[in-house]
Amino acid sequence: MIELTDSAVRAVRQALGTSQAPDTGLRIMVEAGGCSGFKYAMGIVQQPEATDVVIEKDGVRVYVDAVSEEYLKGTVVDFVTALEGSGFSFDNPNAASKCSCGKSFG
Repeated sequence: MIELTDSAVRAVRQALGTSQAPDTGLRIMVEAGGCSGFKYAMGIVQQPEATDVVIEKDGVRVYVDAVSEEYLKGTVVDFVTALEGSGFSFDNPNAASKCSCGKSFG
């Protein structure tokens, strides 16, 4: 199961609140690509797919497809603000390696 920090929940809630469409949640998935073989992808969606795993924390819903869930089990998603910029970070215990950008893993 994926865990969202309180900071990540606030960031997702803010993104959902500024969207024009009646969005219902955040999709997190793993795709082939990136520096290390796989990369994280995220996007606001209106509804889950029929086979999605739905995770809810403090009223924020996250949708993960079954294939991505295998790669993301135990991952903690955070939203960090630093001098270099702000964004989501992934602490994925399944990643054998990750690149310096923090957005891809192997």
